[in-house]
Amino acid sequence: MTTPANSESDGSSADGLTGTALLTDHYELTMLQAALHSGAAHRRAVFEVFARQLPHGRRYGVVAGTGRLLDALERFRFGPQELAFLRDSGIVDETTLRYLSSYRFGGNIWGYAEGDVYFPGSPIIVVEGTFAEAVLLETLVLSIMNHDSAIASAASRMVTAAGGPGGRPLIEMGSRRTHERAAVAAARAAYIAGFASTSNLRARFCYGVPSGGTSAHAFTLVHDSERLAFESQLASLGPATTLLVDTYDVARAVRTAVDVAGTSLGAVRIDSGDLAALAVSVRSLLDSLGATSTRIILTGDLDEYSIAGLAVAPVDGYGVGTSLVTGSGAPTAALVYKLVARSDTPLEDSATAGPMDVLRPVAKRSVGKPGRGGRKWAVRHRGAAGEAVTERITLAPPDPGPSDRVLLRELIRDGKIVGREPLEAARDRHQAVLGELPGYALQLSRGYPAIPTIFDRDGEED
Repeated sequence: MTTPANSESDGSSADGLTGTALLTDHYELTMLQAALHSGAAHRRAVFEVFARQLPHGRRYGVVAGTGRLLDALERFRFGPQELAFLRDSGIVDETTLRYLSSYRFGGNIWGYAEGDVYFPGSPIIVVEGTFAEAVLLETLVLSIMNHDSAIASAASRMVTAAGGPGGRPLIEMGSRRTHERAAVAAARAAYIAGFASTSNLRARFCYGVPSGGTSAHAFTLVHDSERLAFESQLASLGPATTLLVDTYDVARAVRTAVDVAGTSLGAVRIDSGDLAALAVSVRSLLDSLGATSTRIILTGDLDEYSIAGLAVAPVDGYGVGTSLVTGSGAPTAALVYKLVARSDTPLEDSATAGPMDVLRPVAKRSVGKPGRGGRKWAVRHRGAAGEAVTERITLAPPDPGPSDRVLLRELIRDGKIVGREPLEAARDRHQAVLGELPGYALQLSRGYPAIPTIFDRDGEED
């Protein structure tokens, strides 16, 4: 599959804006205004994105949204409409408006590769620039990465429950259960984590995610009989189509489907009832009618636990909607964006500032939400056989061993995007990375992170 040139950077929006600069919180701009006034706006700064803990006792999280973030950052501009709105609303002063009118992020961004896994404290995004240019990105970065990583983390567990790569395929079907734009992002994130396809056409248009679909109960109900509905669908879509068989009586529908389509019918879909029991009885009925190659697809409020419970049922695939697009109980990855280092001298004065112009660690010390100061680097320490052992976070560029894997890679250098990659690369990476984790990492039961995160505290401010 090739990914099309289209992306969410097509810029269409109900409010008529094509940029992403107003996809932010009010206080980002008030901080900017006050920092411009104090002079701190031009100090060099490092922000990091990380999760203090994994949700619901899960063993790992999945990084997703990086490609969407790069598209959004490319369009993070304050044009005439945005500036007029800010001026007319009295949100910021004229000095701040002048700064925003020429805003372009000119710093560096590093990040874990999309599709990789993360653990508590993993610095999955590192933003380096002036305080002013970096603080403005906080809300945008978090809104994209929190949503997409939550969806991908849930999707990965579902794929594992369905047998992993080469197991029973999963179809993303959650568009009608979430915001229309979130649905597109969810389909993309689920595909990275191993879902086979989506029902969402925008996701196919923008990202090349394979799409599919046949019919709903309404199609059967609008015809004078179930037989006529099946005949119409088969005449239009061919015998490889999937017929929905639980509108009335499942057994009768299966017999009608095979009678109309013949034994080469592609698949039947069951969307309600006792799915495990129905799968057994439908498989037996299909086989007795000679339709031994007709597949059985199950849908209807599935999650990773119900999918795992269906492991011994004669099922060929699943469609998942609500649980997926809500993160299966964890709709956010709980990522935060924190200042971890800053200089004492404005960037424009750094050439004459002398040796004291260094980035020094800073961190909040509040009860329950303490930070870790200093710009971080990350390596996944692996044993000789390639199995992940620890996540090692250091305050200096790493010196990896022969089996270790450096985790941060360049995404933006001096304001230029350098880290784009095809969606398929993230999808392939995720499966490879799961293969590094110890076997218990894939268990659905609640537990500790699959590997511990070890911090090198040297140089951290007390």
